[in-house]
Amino acid sequence: MIDATCHCGSVRIAIPRRPRSLTNCNCSICRRYGTLWAYYKADSVHIDARPQKLARYTWGDRDLWFVRCAGCGCVTHWEPVRRTAGSRMGVNMRNFAPEAIGKPTIRRLDGADSWKFIE
Repeated sequence: MIDATCHCGSVRIAIPRRPRSLTNCNCSICRRYGTLWAYYKADSVHIDARPQKLARYTWGDRDLWFVRCAGCGCVTHWEPVRRTAGSRMGVNMRNFAPEAIGKPTIRRLDGADSWKFIE
């Protein structure tokens, strides 16, 4: 497992392996958050935080919760509102030390318009 925390340490994240690629999305929320997403099966990611230390936000079709630390404000991950077997989640790799994740490919996603990768 590879571990990280938010800035203040209230939210701890553990992922099973280094990401193969990261997604830099330009949709209205991701560009504001400045995230780099790695995707994992939801049951393979461990989030350790007291419930009052997490703040959730959803909008639009309300399929995803964007989760941040209620203390320092770091966006840590997104998770599906309705979890099902095999659901995936996005982990904000900006919280991880660069040497912990290596040098994965960064893919640009046009989430603002076409929902296609721009290579």
